[in-house]
Amino acid sequence: MTSSAKRKEDGHLANGGVKQSTWSKALSCSAVWEEKDEFLDVVYWFRQIIAVILGVIWGIAPLKGFLGIAIFCIINAGVLYVYFSSFQQIDEEEYGGTWELTKEGFMTSFALFLVVWVIFYTALHFD
Repeated sequence: MTSSAKRKEDGHLANGGVKQSTWSKALSCSAVWEEKDEFLDVVYWFRQIIAVILGVIWGIAPLKGFLGIAIFCIINAGVLYVYFSSFQQIDEEEYGGTWELTKEGFMTSFALFLVVWVIFYTALHFD
């Protein structure tokens, strides 16, 4: 069996449907997640995207200090909470509760946010 034939075979479900990619499920409302880790990966990577976007905005703005950090934390946690509770409508208890989903990948995204924020702020606002 060739590799392309195997990929086609893996992409089909038993009922004749086609398996959705992770990102197409992530962007569709109320998707069905067969694997818990797949959804947790989506939450993790959404956090990283939010961190880069907010780091760039904060660096250009120029936002400083605790206010920038606090607003980042509120936006990061809030956006992901709305995503998994309203948009995806998942049962939080399946993933260990709301707190577990809220903190999934948070520290990594916080570190990435700080790096991007400092780089952009320094590049744009220091001589």
